Amino acid sequence: MKIVAAFLGFLVFVTTNAELDSKIEQEDGVFVGTQSNWKDLLKTENLLVEFYAPWCGHCKKLAPEYVKAAGQLKEEGSEVKLVKVDATVESDLAKEFGVRGYPTLKFFRSGTPTDYNGGRTADTIVSWLKKKTGPPAVVLADEEAAQTFIDNDDYVVIGFFKNRESDKAAIYLEAARLDDETPFGIADSDAVLTKYDVKDGSVVLFKKFDEKRNDFTDEFTASNIKSFIGKNNLPLVVEFTDKTAPKLFGGDIKNHILLFVNSESDEFQGLLDHLTKLSREHRGKMLFIYVNDNNPSNARVAEYFGIVKADLPAVRIVNAEADMRKYKPEFTELSFDNIKSFIDSYQKGDLQPHLKTEEIPDDWDKQPVKVLVGKNFEAVAMDKEKNVLVEFYAPWCGHCKALAPIWDELGEKFKDNEAIVIAKVDATANEIPAAAVRGFPTIKLFKKGTNEIVDYSGERDLESFVAFMEGKKKTEEEQKPPGKIPPTEEKAKKEEL
Repeated sequence: MKIVAAFLGFLVFVTTNAELDSKIEQEDGVFVGTQSNWKDLLKTENLLVEFYAPWCGHCKKLAPEYVKAAGQLKEEGSEVKLVKVDATVESDLAKEFGVRGYPTLKFFRSGTPTDYNGGRTADTIVSWLKKKTGPPAVVLADEEAAQTFIDNDDYVVIGFFKNRESDKAAIYLEAARLDDETPFGIADSDAVLTKYDVKDGSVVLFKKFDEKRNDFTDEFTASNIKSFIGKNNLPLVVEFTDKTAPKLFGGDIKNHILLFVNSESDEFQGLLDHLTKLSREHRGKMLFIYVNDNNPSNARVAEYFGIVKADLPAVRIVNAEADMRKYKPEFTELSFDNIKSFIDSYQKGDLQPHLKTEEIPDDWDKQPVKVLVGKNFEAVAMDKEKNVLVEFYAPWCGHCKALAPIWDELGEKFKDNEAIVIAKVDATANEIPAAAVRGFPTIKLFKKGTNEIVDYSGERDLESFVAFMEGKKKTEEEQKPPGKIPPTEEKAKKEEL
């Protein structure tokens, strides 16, 4: 009976997937999710869903990669479906799944959502989905299968176990399940072990760069295998790209040194040699990255670090934890000794974080909405004699542009109130340690008397802002309008870097 039930279940599943292709609208191979077809979509066992906004720059950048990934999965006969949901139209779905920035990607297995934490290119999307929906490690039956597996990716990990049911093999497979990015293989034949000159129970990382191969030698635990991979799965010096960014900022190594340079400049190779040598000394403790000024998509990275073309070449250190603290050297000559000294001083804790700030405008307080920068933020926002409402914005943010006239009206409303200040700060050009900004616009109240910081999450209209400042809505829940979450454009520091 169990076999019959399983077979019938399989037939239902196949029928459901066949129906999707004809029943639900597709755009370039990606299913268009709506409230009306959502239940039908969830009948598919594995779905990747992108919640997007039509105006969102990150979404536009992701779109062709998402389409390419959908096509690749279809060509391979995968049952995984890719879906996109316009969250500005399907606001109820966006609210149900806690969408607060764009794009937000979620993976649904049998209707249960989890956050997608893979890359934003077609190959990384496909790789992540294969790991989520397939076996933790591919069985490599012979020498040819093993070599093909190695040749197909920039790096892979293979466990060599004559008994695939052994305790060590179980630990290896546990490590594979914990890693959504790395291709894992497992081999048990004597011929494969002989070809790669390994003993039973060995784990080896094969790669197409640097020393080509790393053999695992630590205590045999899943966490140690994970750490071993994290230390060796990137080149000694990594070029920052859309593909490498998630690995760089999503990995366990949080201390990074970045070289901003034009790859066609005369000094490029010499500087790369400096970083390569230093990287060997600091492997497993610091990532060494170069950001190519020739790549137009890196302009945002340079902007985030406050670097202009006249500064090139330049180095910065960043701690890739939540607050993304950055460090700037006092020197401009990028000699080997200077870079080494910069790293040593950072590791000793002798450096102070470098915070971007614009100069204070001459007319910063001439209009009802006060213009804040890093240099005057504390004096104005932390004035305990006033309630100060601050908008943290980005010049390129669509929501910020839409809010601008309302914010000006709000400033006009309270311009004669000596206890209230309405202000704004360009958070892409000024870093404020006291305020964690995750998306744009972010609005925070710095309370009179205590400087307590209160996040505003209500409607973005004049009436709601006025009521908030006049104390008519006191709790966070009261600020939230029913059935709608104010959207933000992601700041996505780690994505942009």
